[in-house]
Amino acid sequence: MEIFLELVLTGIMVGSIYALVALGWTLIYKCSGVLNLAMGELTLLGAYVCLAFYTWGFPFPAALGATLIIGFLLGLLTERLFLRRMIGEPVLSVVMVTVGLSFFFRAVVGFLWGTDTRVFDPPVFPREPFRLGQMVFGQVYLWSFVAAVVLLVVFVAFFERTRWGLAMKATADDEMAALSLGVSAKRVYALAWAIAFMAAGVGGTLLGNINGLNISVGTLGILVLPAVVLGGLNSIPGAIVGGIAIGVLQNLSGGYLERFTAGGVKEIAPFVFMVILLLFRPYGLWGWVKIERV
Repeated sequence: MEIFLELVLTGIMVGSIYALVALGWTLIYKCSGVLNLAMGELTLLGAYVCLAFYTWGFPFPAALGATLIIGFLLGLLTERLFLRRMIGEPVLSVVMVTVGLSFFFRAVVGFLWGTDTRVFDPPVFPREPFRLGQMVFGQVYLWSFVAAVVLLVVFVAFFERTRWGLAMKATADDEMAALSLGVSAKRVYALAWAIAFMAAGVGGTLLGNINGLNISVGTLGILVLPAVVLGGLNSIPGAIVGGIAIGVLQNLSGGYLERFTAGGVKEIAPFVFMVILLLFRPYGLWGWVKIERV
């Protein structure tokens, strides 16, 4: 039972980081209907930006704050240079632009920081494990969970309490009605990309503290896809629940099934679950069901 609880709690901690990244993915889809396949590279880029600030002597909270600012500006710039020109174009064309952006950002990271694994030195979080009864957790998991939850609360409060957050929700629900009320769709799309960059950057930074940083962190964007599908591509609460659920599923499958295989179960299990879910709930648990009458 102690092993089971330890796996579940660690999965929740890691899943909260997945939820943060899934939030950015869901936000872009919710506002523009575009599946952003560059999400993993946004995570990778933000993590290396934070590492750069930390290496230059910034305290970690200051480095994280600077990463949020840089992510916000990069999101606005990316939307302005690449995505705004695609407004009104077929969705597939826009998706292919995000694929191109993923390769571009990956190349930028490789050019500036190389491909070797980098770590935060000195370590940001204490190495002394946290003990709860017979269970042992790394403090990096615990503090990453706290940071992710705080940022999730901030983002949700932004959507629910601020003018721009409500404008984004209105545009996502009914773009034509929002436009008739004076909401600028272009600004909403730009803000969605900016927040996606911020959320992805923080998620990558927290994961980099757990496992170290290298190009493989970019695969997180695909790994988070099952979490987004589980919650529903256009559901913000669903992204949060889906991220935590996938984190727990990944940890349990690794803890109980990996001993019977050559490895890799943790990476495969979320996608197997996603395929099975899509057979019964194509729109996820909280996704909008679209009905077309002809």
